[in-house]
Amino acid sequence: MSPVAMCLEELIPSNHSKSYIYSILIRTALVVSTLIVGLSVPFFGLVMSLIGSLLTMLVTLILPCACFLSILREKITRLQGALCIIIISVGAVSCSFGTYSALSKIVESLKH
Repeated sequence: MSPVAMCLEELIPSNHSKSYIYSILIRTALVVSTLIVGLSVPFFGLVMSLIGSLLTMLVTLILPCACFLSILREKITRLQGALCIIIISVGAVSCSFGTYSALSKIVESLKH
């Protein structure tokens, strides 16, 4: 939430003498709104688990190696290529297990 709060805080004029109060109010409102969304949306934790399992592995393991292979295709050694392929494979397997686990818990919760 810090990037959102910082963007909103930039909208406050800097010459305002009590800008720190607005900063506290903005951050408090963001936390409270997140709490309200978390409590009101059914299966919020499970949906976040699904999104996390998909995106975390994609952003941290799969995409960096895929971009590295794509950009430096002719300049990498066999060892670097093999390591990237192994990392992408581990990321894909982890992503698959995490996604399956989250989806199975969502389906199980929907049945009850």
